[in-house]
Amino acid sequence: MALTVTRLLVPARAAALRSGRLIQKASIHTTSVRSLQYGFWAYILGERTTPRLKQSSKIITVDGNLASGKGELAQKLADNLGMLYMPEADTFYMDKMTGEKEPLPLDYNGMCSLERFYTDPKAADGNSYRLQLWMYLMRLLQYSDAIEHLLVTGQGVILERSPFSDMVFLEAMFKQGYIRKECVEHYNQIKNISVNEFLPPHLVIYVDVPAEDVQRKLKQSGKSYLQNVPLQYLKSIEDSYKKSFLPSIRETSEVLAYDAVQAQDVEKVTEDIENLKFEKGPWRDQGDVDFHHMRVLAGNKDRVAALTQIPVFLPEITIGSHDYDQKYHAYKLLPGKKFAPGYNEDVGDKYIWLK
Repeated sequence: MALTVTRLLVPARAAALRSGRLIQKASIHTTSVRSLQYGFWAYILGERTTPRLKQSSKIITVDGNLASGKGELAQKLADNLGMLYMPEADTFYMDKMTGEKEPLPLDYNGMCSLERFYTDPKAADGNSYRLQLWMYLMRLLQYSDAIEHLLVTGQGVILERSPFSDMVFLEAMFKQGYIRKECVEHYNQIKNISVNEFLPPHLVIYVDVPAEDVQRKLKQSGKSYLQNVPLQYLKSIEDSYKKSFLPSIRETSEVLAYDAVQAQDVEKVTEDIENLKFEKGPWRDQGDVDFHHMRVLAGNKDRVAALTQIPVFLPEITIGSHDYDQKYHAYKLLPGKKFAPGYNEDVGDKYIWLK
């Protein structure tokens, strides 16, 4: 049985993240298992997206190498522009979506480790590609959250990286010999049938920091597993950004590029954004019907995750049926996982018989 690299249970509707806190969207009264969600009848009864979209209703991603300062820039820009800031998705992003008090074990988070990747990037068990594929899924889910938030509220969103730029890490891994050619082919298949379901960002901001400076900053960080990241790997990421991602994304999105010093002048960057006319890209050609279909997709996290599933045998991401069955039952034994949310006495759910 192929490991699909998704949790056994994907939340049907994710909460937006603001500064690391879960922000619940307002909704009509719901029970634990039955909720009223946006769908066909809402559109038929007159719910429309375009009336709530404003000049600032944009998806903006801030990209750059590791330790390039993109997170600080993204957060300050969100404050200046009145947009929602979504910190970069990590390997435990799904735990944040489901509101876990503590991160679940790695067995339920892609069976991969970021720390292990940096300390042993050529691990024989395929950790590097499992991590890459898992992170693509996390970025895809987060991007669907951003799309959903924009279409539901009209508020723009600023993210750190996106599933559109995730390929820079894949190319760098392959160039350094961390993953096989078959993994690259598998990744490209998945990306082609998943990310194309979403519109690209309105604007991509690239923070250009030389790989040598990035390595120096990583060595100064307090994380031991970042102390020895190879310079060639960091250069490969930089090359992939400049030679692959940025030239391709320019066809559909506005692009602004700054060096490390320029990126610190947030007021100037804000002014540059406000002066853009946003005349390119598919967003300008969308109508209420298009937004309706995209909103339905973005709100269905099971469907979003399913876009990344291809029934193919690949040793890096494949486990046996017995191992899968064991992990499934182990997951069900975790606190609050045996039944649907709100129906688990072991985590303090009450009045179950009335629901």
